Formats: sequence, structure tokens, C-alpha cells
Amino acid sequence: MISRTKYIGAVEIGTSKITVLVGQFTRGHSVHLIGLGESPSQGVIKGTIVDFKAASDCVHAALEQAERNAGVRIDEVYLAQSGGHLEGFQNEAVVNVSSADNMVSALDIDNVCRLAKAKHLPEGRMVVHHIRRPFRLDGRLVAEPEHLAGRRLEAAYWTVHGQEARIADQIHVIRGFNVPVAELIISSLASGAMMTTPDDRQNGAVVIDLGAGTTDFALYREGCAQLTGVVPVGGGHLTNDLALGLRVTEEQAERLKLRFGRGTVTTRDRSDKVWLNGDFAVGDRQFPRHTIEQITAARTAEIFEVVKKRLGAAFAPDTATAGVILTGGASKLAGIDEAAAKVFGVPASLGEPPAWVNENLRGPGFSTVLGLLHYGLTGLVSSAGGGRTTSSGFFKKLFSLGS
Repeated sequence: MISRTKYIGAVEIGTSKITVLVGQFTRGHSVHLIGLGESPSQGVIKGTIVDFKAASDCVHAALEQAERNAGVRIDEVYLAQSGGHLEGFQNEAVVNVSSADNMVSALDIDNVCRLAKAKHLPEGRMVVHHIRRPFRLDGRLVAEPEHLAGRRLEAAYWTVHGQEARIADQIHVIRGFNVPVAELIISSLASGAMMTTPDDRQNGAVVIDLGAGTTDFALYREGCAQLTGVVPVGGGHLTNDLALGLRVTEEQAERLKLRFGRGTVTTRDRSDKVWLNGDFAVGDRQFPRHTIEQITAARTAEIFEVVKKRLGAAFAPDTATAGVILTGGASKLAGIDEAAAKVFGVPASLGEPPAWVNENLRGPGFSTVLGLLHYGLTGLVSSAGGGRTTSSGFFKKLFSLGS
């Protein structure tokens, strides 16, 4: 519960860009977006910090810009988590209702939840989220079982965990700016909070957030997140493929991708060519449009195929009637929705943030930081499918690493 005006910074440390959004939270549970900071990213590969000083300089520059634009000091940070080191598993538990009249008590709920979250993690791993699915009481789904009659209460969690050291690196970067990290939120849940409606989550949807170095995804069903994951491949790999295939620089490949890349091949005339720069200056040259589309479409399809494989039996077209919802900077690729629809066999569309989001923040690259502030306002990961579980002990353990 927020008891006074507080300034929260939402921070996403991406492979290509650092984004910071400042929200002013008031006692009445309202939020005003008052500051934005961005910086090109260095020292970060696929969501992992590989050069602490370089990453710190970029993150601190974005934080400084956000504070300057907001005209305030940030009180605490909500930090997005991504990267191939994040993994998840499902764990379930069952208890018999303890009262003689078979009325579910708060103690029954506490016991089944504790048991469902009790699975031991390997050394060096720690929990980022326990995402609770709906309870089952005598086999029927119930949102809140307390005071309902039944004999058998079941709880299930999707538990997301990551490497202690990699999580600690990101927290230490933020702490170097003399601001505490209040919460860690995995990027897929943050994006999902912004890009889905309650109806989407109830009817079933797959949210795919395509960044430069990673692709985060979340599967929703029965009103909550059922499964999340990260694929260490993103839009930067399309750029790299073009650079190798066309023998151009990364910068030139990025320009070609943005101007002529597609998620599906539509050009049939193989003689149709496009200019690298279009200024006809020395060094400008032509490339077959069909080849560019082939390269980008192949990698795009591969990314979606990997996501679909990771979802496994949890995904079925008839239980995802809201379809695939795409967001993230790499989702701006033309025809990417067609590519997703082809792989998943359900409708696919580009995500739209809520109407209240300012025009300058409606781009797909802002969905994660907006979602982080959503959690700052609600205080609940459950709005995207699970209970908030980060504890003071969790942070105490992280802050002690490398201190």
C-alpha cells in the first residue's frame, strides 16, 4: 500500500537499449508518467551483463536523463528480468480440507500454497516469481476458495528462477546509482500486463515480446499466466543474418532490415532490387528484395517455431482463441503478424497498449517498462497471472553477493 507520493523508476536493461520510465504514485492509487530516459546499451548480451562498467555507465545515463526530465529523484526501481538463464517449472500440491464442516479456511490455503512452492532449487539458482494458477476445489476451478465447501484443495505454481550471479549483477548496477531495487518482474509478465485484456487472458493468448537479443513469451489461459519463457534470440539476429548473407556491415544490415525486411516473403519478382542508401553516392549498391525477405522471414519463422516448441503441449489453438499478441522493438518488422499466425495456427496481431498511455510511449518498445509501472500501481503480479513473491530475504541475499 502506497501511503504517500512516491517516484518509481521502471528499468529495462536490454541488449540494444536501456529504457527508464518514471511514474509518480499517489496515495489514491493513481500513477502519472512524468519522465523518460533512454540510452544505447553496451556491455549487455542477450539480457546478461558481460561488462559491468559499460553497462553501469549506460544504465546510469538513462536514469539521470529520466530524473532530469521528471524533475525528481527516483525513490525505488522496478527492474525487468530477461535472459536465457531464466527457467521455469510447474509444481502442484493437494491438501484435504481440515475443518469438520468441509469449509475451506485461510490455513488450508496457506498450507497448500506453501507445499506447492516448496520445491528445492539447485545451488546458485533463486526464485524470481511464483506465478499461481487458479485453485481447484474438488476438481473445479475457483479463484478464492476460502469459505467454500469442499474436501480436496489443489494449488499449482509456475515458478520462474534464475542464476543468482546474473540477477545480482543487474541489481548492483542499479544500486550503484544509489537507488534501491524494490521488485523484480520478468519481462514477459510486464509486457503481458500491458498487451492483454482480462478477456484475452481468460480466452487464452500467447504474448511474445521480441527484443534485440531475446524473445520473451507468456501463455495465458483461464485468466492467468500458465507458462513463461525466454529464447536467447531476437531482432539483432535478423540483422546479423543480413550482414552475413549480403556481406554488409551491421549498421547497413540494420537499415536494410528496417526498410525492406519482412516476416514473410511477398516479393515474387527476383529481379526486383533495392538500394542500400538510395543516394546513388559512392558505395551505394543494390540488393535483391526477394533475398532480403527470404533471410528475415527464415529467422522470424525460426524464432516462432522455437517459442512454439518451448510451449509444448501447454499450447493448443483451441485454448488460445485470443491468438498471438506481438510486442517489443523487433515486432515492428513488416508482416511479422502473418509469420506468427502461420506458425501457431491462430490469429496474430500487434499489441496495443491501453488508451491512457501517452502517444510518445505507445511504441512496442515501451510495453515492458509500462508493465513494470503497472505492478508498482497494483502491487500484484496476479493481474498477469500469479502472486507477488519477492521478499526482503530474497533481496537481502542478493545484496550480500559481491558486497
